[in-house]
Amino acid sequence: MLTLVAFWNAFKPYLAFVVIVLLTVLVAWLVNGLVGRLMRQSAPQAAGAARRVAAIVVALIGGTLALQTLGISPAILLLVIGLLGVTVLVALREPLGNYGSKYFADLYTPFRVGDTIKVLGWSGKVLEVNAMSTILLSDDEQLVSVPNSAMIRDVVVNTSPQAWKEVVVPISISGNVDLPAFESDLHKSLSKLRFRLDRRFPPVVTTKSRTPQSTDLSLILMLRRPEDRESLVVEVNKRVAETLDRVRGAKR
Repeated sequence: MLTLVAFWNAFKPYLAFVVIVLLTVLVAWLVNGLVGRLMRQSAPQAAGAARRVAAIVVALIGGTLALQTLGISPAILLLVIGLLGVTVLVALREPLGNYGSKYFADLYTPFRVGDTIKVLGWSGKVLEVNAMSTILLSDDEQLVSVPNSAMIRDVVVNTSPQAWKEVVVPISISGNVDLPAFESDLHKSLSKLRFRLDRRFPPVVTTKSRTPQSTDLSLILMLRRPEDRESLVVEVNKRVAETLDRVRGAKR
């Protein structure tokens, strides 16, 4: 009995800390799911980024409150985090700018590998889009490296024939999702949009990268009318989210 009393007396000062940490984990999980539901019709990458940011914000708030229960001043913690953040942003502003631009270019810039584009006075076929730059092969067979930030800041002209028809929708799914079942279900769902698509070119799903944790896919569609682009992307993202829910539900 004395041992239990001694243990409780030793643990009691840390009880509030443990409770706040557990509540923070729970709230972060709930917020992650809530943001995912609110952004069901957004691009999967954008929704995933928003979910991560929301979870990080909850973790920072909960961590600050938890440390405060141990007598650590939250002002000192926030000051250190702020100084480190400013230092990192200043030191890495160019690489981060290019990396972030690559993310937005994937979502909103209408070109992909194999297209011919004009940007910053250069024209060429897109050979590669990496984290820092987009590699072009010019007409005189020169390799041109264009910073990804230019794809957001400057005018990009896609001169590929019928480039307006093509819509590329990025998809990111967790590693535990049955990929063949997902693709099959998605094609069935997209068949209901066939009157808005060019029937000569059925939807194509390609794999960009795959790890045990996640798989990044690209869904390639060909439009019938250019004015349908925005509304079709919204509808397709909605159907992708519904397909993921069905496949996960069937697995359970």
